[in-house]
Amino acid sequence: MSSPPYTIIGTPFSTFTRSITLALHYKGLAFNQVRVTPHSDTAYENHPFGFLPTLVIPEIDGKTVNLKLRETQAIARYIDRVAPEPSLLISGGDAHALIEEQMWEFVSFAGAHGFPAVEKGVVKPRVAATDEGKLTDAQIRQNIQDGVAHLRKFLARAENAMAPEGYVFGEKLSWADFFLYPLLADLQAISEGEELSDRFQKWMKKMGELDAVKATAAGTLSVGARPP
Repeated sequence: MSSPPYTIIGTPFSTFTRSITLALHYKGLAFNQVRVTPHSDTAYENHPFGFLPTLVIPEIDGKTVNLKLRETQAIARYIDRVAPEPSLLISGGDAHALIEEQMWEFVSFAGAHGFPAVEKGVVKPRVAATDEGKLTDAQIRQNIQDGVAHLRKFLARAENAMAPEGYVFGEKLSWADFFLYPLLADLQAISEGEELSDRFQKWMKKMGELDAVKATAAGTLSVGARPP
């Protein structure tokens, strides 16, 4: 008898939620998705601070538990433990990495520094102003120029931490790619996507060929969806 599917609480528009659904698709784990926004009643019912995503684990060792696991890195580590293959971990010697923890370091860079630089500083204000329709493109660019300056610093530092070609860690697809991709897919969908370097453009194209990326595109800014 097969195990019941997982439930992921979070809108596809959420970049952190997409990081997890990318991995669930990549590892072939069945799941249902409850499409809610952050800080909604349902979000608070499943996360003490109303953030996304939450993974509801229906059973452990055959026992029904409906455990709510929050925070993307905790969820990622759980997914890797219950479905180790195909692996999203790296080893020392993969591209420029000396130890596995350098991948988690990059994941933290993406979440702690990439999200504010990409989403809060540029993507969200650009999308909000564009949808409101009161400002010209030049005026929007003027309003977010400080955010773009900060974005450039993040992109330069992130690229410096990547292998010169291939995925973030060269030939090995990893959690680093799945945490960074949703952010840059959003960025690529707006005018400020012009800030993406040739290295990032090639990486985005390589990522776009993955079935998991195609399966998680619906409902995201990258295909024209709007904030829920």
